[in-house]
Amino acid sequence: MNEYNTNIANIDYHPLLESLYEEMHSRPYQVIDCPANITHFVVLSNELEKAEQFAHIQTLFAAFGQSVPAEDQINLQFETDTFKVRREVHIEFSAFTFTNLAVNEDDQPFERTGLSPLPHGWIESLPGTVMANFHLALQCIDENDPLLLSNAKKYFEGYRLVGSSPQNGDARVWTSFKLHSDGCGRFLIGNAHMSPSQIGRLTQRLIEIETYRILTLLALPIARENTSVLTKMDSKLALLTTQLAGDSNVSEHSILSDLTEMAAQIEAVRTQTAFRYNATFAYYELVLKRLNELREDEVSGHLSLTEFITRRLTPAVNTCKSGSDRLENLSLRIDRVSDMMRTKVELLIQEQNQMLLTSMDRRSRIQLKMQHTVEGLSVVAISYYSIGLVKYLIDSSELVNLPLDKPQLVGLSVPLIIASVWYLTRRVHRRFEKMDIE
Repeated sequence: MNEYNTNIANIDYHPLLESLYEEMHSRPYQVIDCPANITHFVVLSNELEKAEQFAHIQTLFAAFGQSVPAEDQINLQFETDTFKVRREVHIEFSAFTFTNLAVNEDDQPFERTGLSPLPHGWIESLPGTVMANFHLALQCIDENDPLLLSNAKKYFEGYRLVGSSPQNGDARVWTSFKLHSDGCGRFLIGNAHMSPSQIGRLTQRLIEIETYRILTLLALPIARENTSVLTKMDSKLALLTTQLAGDSNVSEHSILSDLTEMAAQIEAVRTQTAFRYNATFAYYELVLKRLNELREDEVSGHLSLTEFITRRLTPAVNTCKSGSDRLENLSLRIDRVSDMMRTKVELLIQEQNQMLLTSMDRRSRIQLKMQHTVEGLSVVAISYYSIGLVKYLIDSSELVNLPLDKPQLVGLSVPLIIASVWYLTRRVHRRFEKMDIE
């Protein structure tokens, strides 16, 4: 009896465990025998077009007698004895690779292509927008053949070649980075000492370099187009800043309106370009990584792929980087000027509030003085009416045995009444002051 328990069927597995394992094998390198002709298509696609592409490639499976897949996958492929088809789905594009193995060593490169075995009209009806398409011709070569380079030049229609010896000299690669008369780019790959799996990996690296190189450049026209727009906004922002700093009679409302409009335009441009710029930087990093994996040696008299691509691609990426940074910088500057404008408006509001409070305080003091005046008049008026009432009382009374007559009594009551009224008025006034303090 086995003393170790190897039954783990009842373990609670994470639902993504299997898919995470399979992700590492979703885009495996192909094994390619030499000679062979390969054609690669990069098709920009939205979700609807990707679904249409799946239905389209199902017809290709059926045409070659293959089991038709029922569900779409990141990587769909099939192969016969002489033909291989592969479709990979990426975030913004789909990649189709057609490998034609029905090639003789005596055939001229690019005489047949990876498209040759396809049914008539199939590639023309492929859904999506073709962003890159190029042929790769694989041939077995003698690395010591003195006519190797001159023979290679014949297949590129007179264009200047870029070439190198990758994989530490085990292969030769030539290309022109041009579209030829058939509307496709071309790579000529000479295999000196590489195995089918090694040539498959080299081919895949070259395909990815050319694919990502072209996708990297997608942001360059956008960066150039936005340059003039950003320059106008920059000049306008500088003018507004100068007005804000030097002219005390500027219209804050007008400046805030202009700043708000500029901020909206900048955000609109950022929304339209953010994905494209970020994709460009990501693709550029992939290009550099794949170039490094080639491990190139120079071919005398020719730029290597790494030298040519980095010499042309790096300035383009730097232009995109400059455009992206300029957008961010302009947005920050608009925010700072807007903050300055808001601060100025707040200071003006505070100054107006201070003036209003000062005016209210002045009016309060005047009102208080008027109130004191009215209080004095009120004492006189109340005293006057009180004295009149006392006089009526004295006149209506019969006073006998008094040392003073009635007019004298009225005269003596006047100061007493005035003092009493004043005293009572002050007590009422103090009571109200106390209530206000509490």
